[in-house]
Amino acid sequence: MKLRSMLFVPGDSEKKFAKARATAADALILDLEDSVALEQKASARDHVASLLNDNTPRRWSFFVRPNPFDTGLTYQDLAAVVKPGLGGLLIPKADGAHDIARIAEELDRLEAAAGMAIGTVRIAVVATETPIAMFNLASYTPPHPRLIALTWGAEDLAAAIGATGNKEDDGQWTSPYQMARNMCLFASAAAGVLPLDTLYANFRDTEGLEADCRRARRDGFLGRIAIHPDQVDVINRCFTPSDAEIAEAREIVDAFAANPSAGTLGINGKMVDIPHLKAAQKTLAAIL
Repeated sequence: MKLRSMLFVPGDSEKKFAKARATAADALILDLEDSVALEQKASARDHVASLLNDNTPRRWSFFVRPNPFDTGLTYQDLAAVVKPGLGGLLIPKADGAHDIARIAEELDRLEAAAGMAIGTVRIAVVATETPIAMFNLASYTPPHPRLIALTWGAEDLAAAIGATGNKEDDGQWTSPYQMARNMCLFASAAAGVLPLDTLYANFRDTEGLEADCRRARRDGFLGRIAIHPDQVDVINRCFTPSDAEIAEAREIVDAFAANPSAGTLGINGKMVDIPHLKAAQKTLAAIL
């Protein structure tokens, strides 16, 4: 499942959904959590469930962000949206892999009741939104079979620890949130799942978004959360390998395939070894 760009859409807004579905996002996240007021939760749930009944072919995956366990609404959300057409869930405020096991157990039951193959609905996790979650990032390894991606969040974590801000004057993350970002990246790599960078809040700052996405890809992230349709094309472009990168990766993979016993090869005047091969393989996997 390609997840370069995952675009948030408030679950109670037909207008915003109509605009979002016209983008090139790899996934739309229909949100039942923070973007929906408490009095609108039930109607948003019904609205998202009705959207899932549309069997029109789509080029994007359908994700839903349910409400977290402490709201008492999680199981109602799951019961409404687990049906054919749902590609995955984005789980907010997870404390660790034990929360994913709870979700997965319920998914097993709901998929069976809906006539779906067990394991159809994949799980992405916002893995850094509570203080205890920071200590439990290693719990995602080995990964649950449903787990496809980890991402991180700063706003809920800031509120939880009582921070008065999470950005430096130059717009960079302060050290606690740099740690959350980095640990999410390491936890994703350890689990062998997609690392997705958090949202870029200023949706009008296209240049800033592009620069930040390029830093994220340089560091190892493979996709990003979007909060506005105008961010999708920038994110897709930044997280799609260039023609030159693809050509170089193919050359490295082909060279090692032709020399299966080699640990190091000279290619175009440069020495490449197994880490370069692994990086090339990841580059090619990103275009599938």
